Amino acid sequence: QVLLVESGGGLVQTGGSLRLSCAASGRTFSSYTMGWYRQAPGKEREFVAIASSGGSTYYADSVQGRFTMSRDNAKNTVYLQMNSLKPGDTAIYYCYANWDRDYWGQGTQVTVSS
Repeated sequence: QVLLVESGGGLVQTGGSLRLSCAASGRTFSSYTMGWYRQAPGKEREFVAIASSGGSTYYADSVQGRFTMSRDNAKNTVYLQMNSLKPGDTAIYYCYANWDRDYWGQGTQVTVSS
């Protein structure tokens, strides 16, 4: 069982920045694939970023160049640094982990005002 707890969401103006954190349980965190997804009102959940256990990261085209995902294996934590935020980034952001199966956090709200 892997528990994921997100933090760092909030309200920010267009062009602002936020950093989301996701703390994961488990002794094999470094082996987890970790990721971020988001779901805007009335829309399906969509991929944002993912980091493999080997450290490779991949981003959705919509956030490439603005968002940066990183992981700190010593702290069992991943981060999503979000810069140049736009109203279209408004969503609930979910942390994701894959180990023996998929795991999801409870989500954290990000609201970008125009």
